[in-house]
Amino acid sequence: MDEYSCFVDWDKMDVTVQSQDAKDLTCTEFQELKQLARQGYWAKNHSLRAKVYHKLISNIPCRTVTPDANVYRDIVMKIVGKRNSSSLPLPEFVDDSLVPTYCLNAEGIGAVRKIILCIANQFPDISFCPALPSVIALLLHYSKDEAECFEQVCRILACNDPSKRLIDQTFLAFESSCMTFGDLVNKYCQAAHKLMVAVSEDVLEVYSDWQRWLFGELPMVYIARVFDVFLVEGYKVLYRVALAILKFFHKVRAGQPMESDSIQQDIRTFVRDIAKSVSPERLLEKAFAIRLFSRKEIQLLQMANEKALQQKGITVKQKSYCFSMFFIVFLRQNVHLAVHAENFKSEIVSVKEMRDIWSWIPERFALCQPLLLFTTSEHGCSLSRFYSHSEGHEPTLLLIKTTAKEVCGAYLSTDWSERRRGGNKLSFFGTGECFVFRLQPEVERYEWVIIKHPELAASGSEPENHASPASSTLSSSSIPSDRLSPFLSARHFNLPSKTASMFMAGSTDSIIIGGGDGQALYLDADLNHGRTSHCNTFNNQPLCSESFQISVLEVWGFRD
Repeated sequence: MDEYSCFVDWDKMDVTVQSQDAKDLTCTEFQELKQLARQGYWAKNHSLRAKVYHKLISNIPCRTVTPDANVYRDIVMKIVGKRNSSSLPLPEFVDDSLVPTYCLNAEGIGAVRKIILCIANQFPDISFCPALPSVIALLLHYSKDEAECFEQVCRILACNDPSKRLIDQTFLAFESSCMTFGDLVNKYCQAAHKLMVAVSEDVLEVYSDWQRWLFGELPMVYIARVFDVFLVEGYKVLYRVALAILKFFHKVRAGQPMESDSIQQDIRTFVRDIAKSVSPERLLEKAFAIRLFSRKEIQLLQMANEKALQQKGITVKQKSYCFSMFFIVFLRQNVHLAVHAENFKSEIVSVKEMRDIWSWIPERFALCQPLLLFTTSEHGCSLSRFYSHSEGHEPTLLLIKTTAKEVCGAYLSTDWSERRRGGNKLSFFGTGECFVFRLQPEVERYEWVIIKHPELAASGSEPENHASPASSTLSSSSIPSDRLSPFLSARHFNLPSKTASMFMAGSTDSIIIGGGDGQALYLDADLNHGRTSHCNTFNNQPLCSESFQISVLEVWGFRD
């Protein structure tokens, strides 16, 4: 065995990890490292992986004063003393019931707890870090002693590069990452998301498990492969792998009855036994096949979710995970309770239909309650009154019922007051979070065309017969920077004018809402008539009749 074997129970390890000849890693270029990590270049040799980890972690930019191996040697006896390391109580910021062993021997299992306690001593600002035990247990495999492992973990925790996010250390950061993951599932795993909505009372509670899938339930050989890439590419990799897990779960379990009373428990069981269904290589292959948005856009989404939580009173000062988790779940479920016959009245949609719509909107707004802003039944068919009641609210939800009993609508991410930025000219605004949908005669959601078909953004072209609502260009100056919402403005896609126009626009004469998959909605100034534009290229059904008369129109806001 090599010098990194002191904490490993080799009887539990895959023999191939020990048998490969040692190789040298000489490359330093990011793109080459990225390719080697994804290919598993150092995954088959224990000693090589240890050396690569040490090199990658040593290159992490850290705070000026970051605890090192010598600090550990100085404090460990003072903190641990002569107590049995296997029974040491852990700090509140980790889950004592979820400390993976990852084929560690008895000494290694005890070392995990000792290192956690020493980190708690050196990082008093950590308030919530459920991934920490897993990271420590994994790195013990590739450390010469406890002190070296402690130093490597400290460097990860002390990273001070604002563009390089590694491990969540507060409840605010953790919970916003759960909301961000929920948003990504909503965009990239719609079939799985539909299942979650159908079988769970609260989808955010399910998605709050996403880090547990990786840092807790995933077997050692899988999390090690994920960690190989994580150290090179960063936090975005974790989202990719968790999305891939959910996709495989849905594929394997589609049409089968639940194995327990909880979808959460079913997913955890699937992840623990993932080797029965998916190899580590196939899991990563699936993860990197997802056309995920850029790191910058995901960071903006995370920031938006953090801001929403802060406005709800969820901050780093929360002392108890159980209390905070209850508070978050209560807020999320409170929306569903609010969309109830006793306090929700709509002439267009039922309580169930509104809850279905709520499952589509970004997680940070699903914390809010629906608020009726405008209805033609009460306020009349006046576009100016539509604007006056809708302006000042962001986002809004538009619902339309036609005289033919069709029901459609749109989620509009931006305040209608933005229409004035173009003066008297019809100018487009909004973000890629906008979408249109149909509820009757059947349910269908149409995302923004560039989100669902990102190859159009890359090619700078649009499908034949894809009618653009107008020829105005959405420039970087047309969206104020303080209102940027993720999946973002056109400037992040370098789109030509016709493709970039697929958002929302309004003038004194009409409203235009550009949806996804070639769908667009036009409303006349009298709010009595409307029409749709439908592109057959995407092989979908029209939003509603090409020309229709409006029976009722409602605009809903989001109340804290």
